[in-house]
Amino acid sequence: MALLGRTANGLFWMFRYIERAENMARLVDAGQRLSMTNLSSDEPDEWQSVLVSAGVEAAYLAKYSEYDTDSIIDFLLRDRDNPSSVRSSIDTARMNGRMVRTALTRDLWETLNESWLIMKSRLDKPLNPVELTAILELVKRQTALIRGVFHGTMLRNEIFDFCNLGAFIERADNTARILDVKYWVLLPEHSSVGSSLDNFQWASILRSVSAHRAYAWEYDGEYRAVDIIDFLMLNRRLPRSLAYCYICIEESLRYLNRNYETQHSCSRTAGDLTRKLSEASVKEIIDGGMHEFLEEFIVENNRVAREIAESYRFYA
Repeated sequence: MALLGRTANGLFWMFRYIERAENMARLVDAGQRLSMTNLSSDEPDEWQSVLVSAGVEAAYLAKYSEYDTDSIIDFLLRDRDNPSSVRSSIDTARMNGRMVRTALTRDLWETLNESWLIMKSRLDKPLNPVELTAILELVKRQTALIRGVFHGTMLRNEIFDFCNLGAFIERADNTARILDVKYWVLLPEHSSVGSSLDNFQWASILRSVSAHRAYAWEYDGEYRAVDIIDFLMLNRRLPRSLAYCYICIEESLRYLNRNYETQHSCSRTAGDLTRKLSEASVKEIIDGGMHEFLEEFIVENNRVAREIAESYRFYA
């Protein structure tokens, strides 16, 4: 039996916002790690790059007159005026979860609700910079717990697929944005490309997406920009890579096509993006401009999300 559009909408956005809460924490983590490599600078360039890559720079400047590190971190983690902040995201995820509560297992709903209470309690308090790392780890741990219960208790049906689509659309978007942070940080100093500083920054990006050890297993452990870009964009075995996300998106869309006995445009668009990633090489991406490739990917990823919403009659 087909899901009602509002149920599909609630499931899709519940998991987009769970993923967004974790991803915003990871983006802040990337900014924090990269800022530690540029201690000689008085300008918070790394934090401005995080705002740009998160797509919230205009919203931040509407509230603040200058790029202040503490204000940026607070805006990304706690600010209710920022709909993509961790605090706003987990609130919205929980609200959507409550609307589709009967479509979730009891364990999943209780885990979501408990995680919301824990994160809400911590993020209601003013941020202490000394505690920033612990707060980011708390967000990553609680969202991972929700995801673990989801995979351990949910029936593999269309409910599962709409949740999966929301999660992987959001994850692909975030991995592209985290890579774009690296681009913006390096933009003023092209001479640093390939230097020890450059390699340290790439290692920081790996740690921010919890892929540091996995990279060492897949490659020889030496930090090379070309290998790290390949790993985070094109590797089909890394759960946070662009290629892996689109393998999962295409798979969920195939199951939905079979279940609903139809073929929607979103499947064709997702298939085109999957093929683009499978046929691309790191050399081609770098030669053509990594920033331009990532910008185009983010636009196409958003197009897939819109087409999914239009196909199944809910809001993008």
